[in-house]
Amino acid sequence: MTSNSAAAPVRATVHGYPRQGPNRELKKAIEGYWKGRVDADALRRTAAELRRDTWQQLAGAGIHEVPTGDFSYYDHVLDTSVMLGAVPARHRAAVAADLLDGYFAMARGTQEVAPLEMTKWFDTNYHYLVPELGPDTVFAADSTKQVAELTEALELGLRARPVLVGPVTYLLLAKPAPGVAADFEPLTLLDRLLPVYAEVLADLRAAGAEWVQLDEPALVQDRSPAELNAAARAYRDLGALTDRPKLLVASYFDRLGEALPVLAKAPVEGLALDFTGAAAANLGDLAAAGGLPGKRLVAGVVNGRNVWLNNYEASLATLGTLLGLADRVDAASSCSLLHVPLDAAAERDLDPQIVRWLAFARQKTAEIVTLARGLERGTDAITAQLAANRADLASRSGSALTHDPAVRARAAAVTGADGRRAQPYPQRAAAQRAHLGLPPLPTTTIGSFPQTGALRTARADLRAGRINTAAYEERIAAEIREVLAFQEKAGLDVLVHGEPERNDMVQYFAERLTGYLATQHGWVQSYGTRYVRPPVLAGDISRPEPMTVRWTTYAQSLTGRPVKGMLTGPVTMLAWSFVRDDQPLADTARQVALALRDEVGDLERAGTSVIQVDEPALRETLPLRAADHAGYLTWATEAFRLTTSGVRPDTQIHTHMCYAEFGDILRAIDDLDADVISLEAARSHMQVAGELATAGYPREVGPGVYDIHSPRVPDVAEATALLHKGLEAIPAERLWVNPDCGLKTRGWPEVRAALENLVAAARGVRGGLPGAGG
Repeated sequence: MTSNSAAAPVRATVHGYPRQGPNRELKKAIEGYWKGRVDADALRRTAAELRRDTWQQLAGAGIHEVPTGDFSYYDHVLDTSVMLGAVPARHRAAVAADLLDGYFAMARGTQEVAPLEMTKWFDTNYHYLVPELGPDTVFAADSTKQVAELTEALELGLRARPVLVGPVTYLLLAKPAPGVAADFEPLTLLDRLLPVYAEVLADLRAAGAEWVQLDEPALVQDRSPAELNAAARAYRDLGALTDRPKLLVASYFDRLGEALPVLAKAPVEGLALDFTGAAAANLGDLAAAGGLPGKRLVAGVVNGRNVWLNNYEASLATLGTLLGLADRVDAASSCSLLHVPLDAAAERDLDPQIVRWLAFARQKTAEIVTLARGLERGTDAITAQLAANRADLASRSGSALTHDPAVRARAAAVTGADGRRAQPYPQRAAAQRAHLGLPPLPTTTIGSFPQTGALRTARADLRAGRINTAAYEERIAAEIREVLAFQEKAGLDVLVHGEPERNDMVQYFAERLTGYLATQHGWVQSYGTRYVRPPVLAGDISRPEPMTVRWTTYAQSLTGRPVKGMLTGPVTMLAWSFVRDDQPLADTARQVALALRDEVGDLERAGTSVIQVDEPALRETLPLRAADHAGYLTWATEAFRLTTSGVRPDTQIHTHMCYAEFGDILRAIDDLDADVISLEAARSHMQVAGELATAGYPREVGPGVYDIHSPRVPDVAEATALLHKGLEAIPAERLWVNPDCGLKTRGWPEVRAALENLVAAARGVRGGLPGAGG
């Protein structure tokens, strides 16, 4: 590659960065504030220090333009609602009294007031707070946060670019507020919203912003002509403003498609496009559209969502092609680095050679800087980096970890019959009713119970050698006994062992399957202060020995009521891991499904009559473009059925999903052929029950009546009302009663009260059913 010295200097930048700090300092400070151990000033100081350290680390690594405004105490979409004055009526008094406490009330709710609904950010495992809008919504600009964070960065002597959620994406992500007609379209508020964005842009310009980034990832989805026209109008009007910074409109996660020419023609100064994965098609689309003459192109050639090292030669080839399509080309991540852990160098328990295959946020930053240097100065300037990159790529592709002939042979031998239950659902349902003897409206939980400080301490003590395995296992057994005793006393019908031995619903299994790598410090934000450590799916998958049978059968020995076996499904095992990118996802899913099928068979042989295979990620992994849905759903549902189809008809298969829009996958939910499905429904007011009924879903359903992502405890009346609403859609003989999700993140006082209320509500409604008797 020749030098680009005759063109504008090539800059390196990122869209955003992990917020938590190297030791999750932000999580600890926020949770300390909630518990009264940290005051507001101390929390703000911690946040400011984390922002400063992030910006200085980025600048020190060679990033020319650092992002601001991407930091958040809870969620950047909620921050946008505050910036726009879109505070729900039920939270306005709290926000007016104390902005910080009101902010957290919107996110988490209070005992008296429900929080905003939460759902997945496109096809990631990050959750955002859904804006609630209506025809009476009045927007009002409040750029305090955005201006303050820009000022902090500028005072450090850094070049900074504020990042905001764009107006079109904000409205497309919003929902009608409670009490507003369900067919209300928030996008109709665009003309009311744009002047507020204009005020914010003017404030940022006055504060010293040269560029402002407006994120519009919703435009990579299929959009109607009216929605595309709205985008064109939005950027025509914002571009026409005289008192504004330069505008960089960003999209990511997929190709822009029909929205690309709309944004290319808009009177804005730059576009940021993703050129990784499915979004690589943006390259050809951009060339076909005539490029971006006179504009800046921020080229996302380093994948911000996976943890694998970049292929420098391929990325430089893409960047070299792009040089002729824009006035200026800068190297960047494909999206915010929020979706990856902070630093692979901290993973000292992994083989050093394997660590060289990995790139977390800090390594990706270095990759971007290297690519920018190579693009500007030519490949001679990065000879050593190119040679090391080739060697690391070859090491990974040639590793025995990535290719197990026995696993591949077993997967190749799978037939269609392996993925189908031998009996249709009506016959299975009759056999299960006779075998289990459950009452109408059976009560259960989703699986996990509170992970107490004592449990976390026991795990840490075991790792550190302060206790031996026998002592640790006695602690687990004692916790299971306590959980079972509570459930029996509370009156639940189908019990769980509570999962005290599990650190995370994916990581626990990943640590027991070949082909997975577990990190020690690979934390990624899921929502608010909830962080997870996604394992790295690096090679072919198999199960050396049973993973859950021991503790499930121990729990069953303590009670005469059925105890569910609890597994994480194959799609979720992929979605909540950093999955390998060197073979089709369908092939990896089949390998995981076969390993889990072995576990299901062992559970059944050990006497487990109810087995739950959770697939909360089925919807979130749905491709963003409708043309890609069918292919994905085919292999995803096949993988689930391959996991579950080897059991007897009287063994009841459950699955669980949460916090996603299910309307797009109702047919796929049916294709799973699970006997019972439990879903999030409390925050969305039983919406999913109606959707399933409208779609003619024929099997049993447990729409959640207890929102476990909020500390508030629903009373009996509230749970009863939700149950009656569920019964309007699902007949009593097919309706289950359960929380929205697992109880791992809640405290025991909340759980006890909420589940006792849940059981009381179920018994009350059950007593009023026809034929219930006295």
